[in-house]
Amino acid sequence: MRFTGKTALVTGGNSGIGFAAAQLLIAEGARVVVTGRDRTKLDNAVAELGENALGIAVDLDEPAAIDSMFKQIQETYGSLDIVFANAGISGPTPLGGTTAAAFEAILRTNLTAVFLTVQGALPLMSAGGAVVLNGSVMRELGSPGSAAYSATKAGVTGMAKVFASELVTRGIRVNTVIPGGTRTPIWTRGARTGATIDGTEQALAAGIPLARFATPEEVAKAVLFLASDDASGTTAAEIVVDGGTTGAPWGAPLFRKG
Repeated sequence: MRFTGKTALVTGGNSGIGFAAAQLLIAEGARVVVTGRDRTKLDNAVAELGENALGIAVDLDEPAAIDSMFKQIQETYGSLDIVFANAGISGPTPLGGTTAAAFEAILRTNLTAVFLTVQGALPLMSAGGAVVLNGSVMRELGSPGSAAYSATKAGVTGMAKVFASELVTRGIRVNTVIPGGTRTPIWTRGARTGATIDGTEQALAAGIPLARFATPEEVAKAVLFLASDDASGTTAAEIVVDGGTTGAPWGAPLFRKG
């Protein structure tokens, strides 16, 4: 198994892509720390993940909470081999209708907290370690009303390249996974409350060459590759899991003839 004896941190690991990544890491021998803000959801996730999972309830918007999280990881496991900085939020930020607080809240969670998470993990990591950041195709789609979210995801992929440059001398690789539409609860929260994943997928599938959303497991498998020794020669790279949305948009059902 690829991760026997290794310890991983998955932020936002109580659902969606993070939970799928935690499941796969554990199945391949890792001990996994998963984080979330909701204690109940986190406890339920850890119960499903089993004895090789440790749940830490943490608000990653608080630098002191991040410090406390890493202190607990150090006390429990001593070191970290893998960091999957997955936690993130979305929300509408249209021009003409967005407060500074609403805009900055998304930046704080999706960008600043990612930076502080990676920075905080470094004292626990050594040569051979791997960092994977979770980006999004929204960085380039120009979707109306998504300025803050799209900006943060563009920022994540830019930061990843800087991190890779800074950490190469320490033997730590940094890469990014870029999901497109994926079957996760993000489609049913916040401004989308009341929507269903199935209904949203059906509405958007015509614009995706594979004509469907990805599953969380499909994205997680890309994360595991980047985190594993199979990718030992790979840093500052990206794997896009979007069904062809950005690479082959004209292959979508919407544009097919016949």
